Amino acid sequence: MNIQRWIKAGWPPLVVVILLLFIWQLAVTWGGTASWLLPSPLKIWRDGTTDMPRVWMHTWATLRLMFIGFGVGTVGGILVASFLHRLPFVKAGFYPLLILSQNIPVIALGPLLIILFGFGLLPKVLLISLICFFPVTMSTLDGFMQTDRSMYNYMQMIGASKRQIFYKLELPHALPFLFTGLKISATYSVMGAVIAEWLGGNVGLGYYMILQKSAFRADREFVAIGIIVILSLLFFWLIAGLEKLVIRWTVKRSS
Repeated sequence: MNIQRWIKAGWPPLVVVILLLFIWQLAVTWGGTASWLLPSPLKIWRDGTTDMPRVWMHTWATLRLMFIGFGVGTVGGILVASFLHRLPFVKAGFYPLLILSQNIPVIALGPLLIILFGFGLLPKVLLISLICFFPVTMSTLDGFMQTDRSMYNYMQMIGASKRQIFYKLELPHALPFLFTGLKISATYSVMGAVIAEWLGGNVGLGYYMILQKSAFRADREFVAIGIIVILSLLFFWLIAGLEKLVIRWTVKRSS
């Protein structure tokens, strides 16, 4: 049933993508567009396979950076959300600042972090972590605030401690909201890794794209863009699959 549902949901966008690629190929072939300006899908595929060893090297570097930054940002977001939830007076002071922090462009933070921490791994990880931090923090806080008040009052009435209420009621209830933030952060982490590599580095898909831009290789730029899209989708699906496992395990454990 799951496979049939996936096929039923997946074939319409797949058909649209294939149709768009077919139109793109025909337009470039019949229009006589210069390949350095707008390469055809077939040329992009051929150049991608030719340059695949180098592309994979840069892809693995981006993956490493992405996972580290995502992990740090996620753990930090969950801890900060839990801390603010447990201390409402602190939350009242910091919550508006969290909102205001999102008005700072990510691209503006990169040079500042490089000035402060140099060109190593740390500023790149910090940039990705900051990008992933906000969705996780805000989603988890929303989950805590949506806790069933009748169950909360009942647990207080039977003498449950604040710690027990948090771990047995509030945290499980916030899990769907937390995973919503994780799925958003999963896609943002790929973008953040590429931006970090644009700003400073000598490896990764962002650095690879800068090299191809300098060489006017639009075909390889499209190769990098395609890999970035695939990585974002795979990471999103990974978090979505993990969500189903965790939510199912939590429900079985509580029942």
